[in-house]
Amino acid sequence: MATRTMTEPERSTLSSWAVGQRKLRPQRFTRAADGLRFAFYGRMSTVHFQDRASSCRWQRNFAEDLVAGHGRIVVEFFDEGVSRRVPWPDRPQASRLLDALMGSARGFDAIVVGEYERAFHGQQLEQLTPTLLSHGVQLWLPETYGPVDFDNPRQMALLDLLGVHSHREVSRARHRTTAAMRAQAELQGRHLGGRPPYGYRLADAGPHPNRAHAAWGRRLHRLEPDPATAPHVRWIFEQRLAGRSVASIARALNDTDVLCPSGADPARNPHRTGRQWMLTTVAAILANPRYTGRQVWNRQRTDRDALPDEGTFDRHHEIQRWSASTDWVISREIAHTPLVSEERFVAVQAIHTAPTPADGIPRCYVLAGVICCGVCGRIMDSHWVHGRPGYRCRHGNTSTRPTSSRRQKTFYVREDHLLDRIRHGRGLHRRHPALRSPDPEKLAAYLRTNNMIIVCDHHAWTIEAETAIYPLTPAASFLATTAKIPAQRDGDCSKREKKSRFVGK
Repeated sequence: MATRTMTEPERSTLSSWAVGQRKLRPQRFTRAADGLRFAFYGRMSTVHFQDRASSCRWQRNFAEDLVAGHGRIVVEFFDEGVSRRVPWPDRPQASRLLDALMGSARGFDAIVVGEYERAFHGQQLEQLTPTLLSHGVQLWLPETYGPVDFDNPRQMALLDLLGVHSHREVSRARHRTTAAMRAQAELQGRHLGGRPPYGYRLADAGPHPNRAHAAWGRRLHRLEPDPATAPHVRWIFEQRLAGRSVASIARALNDTDVLCPSGADPARNPHRTGRQWMLTTVAAILANPRYTGRQVWNRQRTDRDALPDEGTFDRHHEIQRWSASTDWVISREIAHTPLVSEERFVAVQAIHTAPTPADGIPRCYVLAGVICCGVCGRIMDSHWVHGRPGYRCRHGNTSTRPTSSRRQKTFYVREDHLLDRIRHGRGLHRRHPALRSPDPEKLAAYLRTNNMIIVCDHHAWTIEAETAIYPLTPAASFLATTAKIPAQRDGDCSKREKKSRFVGK
């Protein structure tokens, strides 16, 4: 096995002495073959609880023992702070390894890892196999005692089992962690980390309840009112209860030169400018239930959405979404000093200020909030067009983002068409006869009371209940009579009218 020799600056006096104590013995002056050139790949998932030097060393030692007598490691790729769930193309060092593998000036013949779970998760190895085979690069694993034989059914079955085990290990760890955090928030009211809400600051709450963590000096934290910012939070809730709009509250804070959250705590908000209050900032404060003194956890979740097919690798991107209020974890007891009472907080949530239309005619959308886009999963926006209520979804696209060829077209649906389909839905009224009601208000109230939502896309409309899905696709005769808008029946319509036509219109 080739060993790395230390340079003079690196070698200590003791090391120099130890090197000089080698005993003389007969040497076999036979030149060993160079063997294969290996690229070592390793990974560690966290940087705060693991030491890079020790983690990389033990993984590399395993790899060096595996390739001893067959070649030497000539290059190293080691990812830090990367989960095994992240696909190879999205890991910094693994991506570099793939680029080197497919490059014309590749300096290695095989890849070696110190442990399967450090490199692969689920079906990642199966997705990497075609790339390895097409470029003639071997993969060496300790679990196969050498190079992987992709034609050996026993080895392939073993690798499938290792992939399942790696996936199971991650799932179990996530489940245990989530269950523990849920209990800590609900039963103990514990602050589980993150930035304190505007109006609070972190205070010491004593040693960590875990003895090992306490021995390492870790402490618990709790929220306490910040003397500089807590009065502004109380004022915001008072103004909102007095009937003031969110926009006017934001303007008043800016006019009086009150520092916004990112300006008051720039160290925890390096991603924000800290210049002024925004409407969304005030709205977020008014919607945060932690100001009632209760600890609230799991208001947001992280989803892994699949990206479009980009080759053999399944790639995802993480996106944060708001959880349903039924998934929130609320502490049973008051965990910190409240800045607003629970009754006043609930009263604030019931205040809504709808914009007044330019013509002064009030708009009524009976199905608002119960229609979801089947393309992107978002709640569809209420949209008044051609003198009647409808709904649309822009799939998250706004005028602040540049257009692209991949951008989904805005989806429209008319309210009257939806109501007609609900009243005439096949199989729906056996269990829900109230949906035949000619009164739109009663029909919409029944949907909300029974937690039923309408899901619409370009091909079909459905109603999703808690235990069943009911299709709302109309008969062919209905589609034939409603397929064209009036402008199309009379003649050619403008490009603008074509873009704004409703589905099923």
